[in-house]
Amino acid sequence: MVLEYKRKIFGYECDIYGHLNNANYLHLYEEARAGALEQMGLAVRELNQSSFHIYLTSIELTFKKGIPLEETVTIKSSINEMNRVSTIWEQKIYNSKNELCNTAIVKGVFVKNGKPVRLPKEIYTQFNKFKKK
Repeated sequence: MVLEYKRKIFGYECDIYGHLNNANYLHLYEEARAGALEQMGLAVRELNQSSFHIYLTSIELTFKKGIPLEETVTIKSSINEMNRVSTIWEQKIYNSKNELCNTAIVKGVFVKNGKPVRLPKEIYTQFNKFKKK
């Protein structure tokens, strides 16, 4: 399942060329993943209360097209792979013309009390409902 998050790009996020600064792509993807988790019924706050976290182990970005100031973007997020210990998300940013601007492959592990752990079956089942088929 693909979950969507929309957002406008503001001036403080842009570089001297008037495009979204490279570092801010990570911020957008983080916002979109948090929004996706909320839509999945697994809000970050609730995971924290259960002492579960998702620690990112790697992010691979592929830049396709610049994103200018005041553009409204749509970030599409999906879980491509998952088991009870780790997950791989694919995220894509599209501009208002629905042109692909950037792609991210995001890998993470599930952690409790600072150590990698297997998710309890009920949390895993909830995540797995949203895995891309």
